[in-house]
Amino acid sequence: MVESDKNEPSVRGENSSYVKLISSDGHEFIVRRDLVVTSGTIKAMLSGPGQFTENESNEVNFREIPSHVLRKVCHYFAYKVRFTNSATEIPEFSITPDVALELLMAANFLDC
Repeated sequence: MVESDKNEPSVRGENSSYVKLISSDGHEFIVRRDLVVTSGTIKAMLSGPGQFTENESNEVNFREIPSHVLRKVCHYFAYKVRFTNSATEIPEFSITPDVALELLMAANFLDC
């Protein structure tokens, strides 16, 4: 039996603090649950019993979102949580023109 690394975040179990987001090109992003629920869509998929298997597996597959866009979305989740209701000056969240349209479509789908 292989012992798991205690420093590695786990996405197993309904009370897991982490969620695995999988891009259309197969890249996996393990992100804290409190960050991903910034997305209304992901929050609905992960909350309570219902039609989504994601709330049991803590994995969400995005067939239409490539890794370069999903990476930026994950950065935005952290940015939004960090600076929402912050008393400090909020820095600009930079978006390069080459990813802007794809990011807009992903943000619309993810409701964030």
